Amino acid sequence: MKDFDEYIRQGEPSQKEKAQIWQTAIGLQDVDGLKVSAYLIETAKENIEEKITIDEVKYRIESYYKQETNRNNIENRVDEADKVAVNIAEILSEKTFSFSPAEICSIHRRLFTGVESMRVKIGKYRDYNISKAEWVLDGKTVIYASADNISATMNYDFKEEKNFIYKGLSTRETVEHVIKFISGLWQIHAFGEGNTRTIAVFTIKYLRTFGLEVKNDMFAQHSWYFRNALVRANYNDYRNKIFSSKEYLLNFFGNLLFGENNELKNRYLHVKSEIRKPNSVNNDTFKNQNDTVNDTVIDTVSNKKDTVFTLIQKDNRITAAKLAEQLGLGIATIKRELKRLKDSGQIERVGSDKKGNWRVKKS
Repeated sequence: MKDFDEYIRQGEPSQKEKAQIWQTAIGLQDVDGLKVSAYLIETAKENIEEKITIDEVKYRIESYYKQETNRNNIENRVDEADKVAVNIAEILSEKTFSFSPAEICSIHRRLFTGVESMRVKIGKYRDYNISKAEWVLDGKTVIYASADNISATMNYDFKEEKNFIYKGLSTRETVEHVIKFISGLWQIHAFGEGNTRTIAVFTIKYLRTFGLEVKNDMFAQHSWYFRNALVRANYNDYRNKIFSSKEYLLNFFGNLLFGENNELKNRYLHVKSEIRKPNSVNNDTFKNQNDTVNDTVIDTVSNKKDTVFTLIQKDNRITAAKLAEQLGLGIATIKRELKRLKDSGQIERVGSDKKGNWRVKKS
């Protein structure tokens, strides 16, 4: 988010931290297709420069929307984006956290209290069943938890996660398990509105308890991808051979936590595409909900993954990075495919990752 890049590059440590938090708070509004006002951005800059406190930011925004001249902004939900962004910035600035369903309810209540466009009970589980037509599913919906079972399901998931033993796991294995937990929480969809923003804030704070450095700009720049990845992690259509996949979430968190460079394009997640455009395509034309699919492009992701084995047969010294480059896939995807091939006994690694080679096992 260009408005805060200068603070991140050249600001004092405290300014850099605040700017990153504001990036996330503002960027997360994209999950519901909302944009903040220019007034909020300028006010946030004053907070970053420590000219005003977060409480003063909140006061200014509240006062701003009491003016009759801002009625158009309220009708277009700009007020919601502004108010929720301020609340997210406040929560992420705090060093407190409680691992419990009550924490999620508290986050939801704090995010949306005072937001005129909210049509649901704030901080309370929904008491009705829902479905949502998803662009990424070509208009179909994820199957969400029944309203009658939300409380019991939330309590069960938290109990299972709390009892899970992380000792002995690598950092990546730890993150993979957290992703599974977070994905399950999102699928419960405890709140009728604002569910994804609530889960995102909870996720950031939960990851911090593991001592992980969360690069907030990932949520700022790719919040819509994050939501679509959650959708794909919880959707199955066996008749059409579409299966739930956490691959997209792993790509997102690989960038977020491990500095990977996986391409996070929403059109890759669409159930009818899972395709990659030629490099000559101008990617700027594909934005969030406006992503489109070119059915003339061939080579699906699954097909590309199948060629990893073929490329190793041709060059037993080929690296994961080279495989990713040749196939146009993220390094995390390549590594998972290599692990699958090793686990299935089709290949084995001889020597180090840098100087070793692959041995193709004969069937």
